[in-house]
Amino acid sequence: MKIGFVGLGSMGAAIAMNLIESGHDVHVFNRSPARAEPLRKAGASVAASPAEAAQSAEVIFTMVADDAAHASVTFGDAGIAAGLKRGALHISMSTISVACAQDNAARYREAGLGFVSAPVFGRPDAAAARKLFIMAAGADEHLEVAVPLLEQLGQSVGIVGSDPSQANLVKLIGNFMLSVIIETLGEACAVAGKAGIDPMRLVELLTSANFNAPPYKIYGSLIAAQRFQPAGFSLPLGQKDNRLMLAAAEALGVPLPLASLVRDRFLSLRSQGIGAEHDWSAVALCALSDAGLSKQSPAG
Repeated sequence: MKIGFVGLGSMGAAIAMNLIESGHDVHVFNRSPARAEPLRKAGASVAASPAEAAQSAEVIFTMVADDAAHASVTFGDAGIAAGLKRGALHISMSTISVACAQDNAARYREAGLGFVSAPVFGRPDAAAARKLFIMAAGADEHLEVAVPLLEQLGQSVGIVGSDPSQANLVKLIGNFMLSVIIETLGEACAVAGKAGIDPMRLVELLTSANFNAPPYKIYGSLIAAQRFQPAGFSLPLGQKDNRLMLAAAEALGVPLPLASLVRDRFLSLRSQGIGAEHDWSAVALCALSDAGLSKQSPAG
């Protein structure tokens, strides 16, 4: 299949490489051209713009950081929408807002183009290993095209509904839940550390009992070791998702006290100079610092 791919960060590059290795004819675009070079060497064509990447594509994927980047590559000058032929499909794997997805779906319908939201759970290593958990939503005829492709990229594809924005909401809910796990692990390690219990041993004990699940194992080990660099999922991106979750909940009239607590944790860290070089599990630094157990200064 002729496929376009826009957005070659750590996640996007891994997904695009898997599409190439699956035998698809892939045309890629990234704002920083150097990011496309490994894919070119693997057999991809490199486009000069999102529109060019979309011109011959039956399906085009995007994996970009936020609403602004998504709007820029989709509807900006030389954007995807200008290049797609009628009947083609855009699969957005980015974590964007509910409102942004709703706007995109409406504009694509008017243009006779397909739009599916398919955000993912998983870090770059999971993307490379085709172990992502993918949430997908869109019209049935669009999902018929999208799902076989998505199944080549992850270990499961969950169908959320016919409204693309529903998949984005599920992704935001999932990241909200992960952020609360990070906060609770930080608090748990702080209590254990003050009591003289090795936080790593605490995590080992709990994840071999009632908390035998990947988020507790992955984030628990990072937090117990206070190993927040390099960033698998950066702190600013986590803060963005928290902000989008709160906005979606407010639009629905749903209070989220725990999301508000995590928002304040993000703000505290960012005000102390902790930024994109840190993984979002650094949220746990707040609880550890409150207990006098942080091994690093705010800037480092």
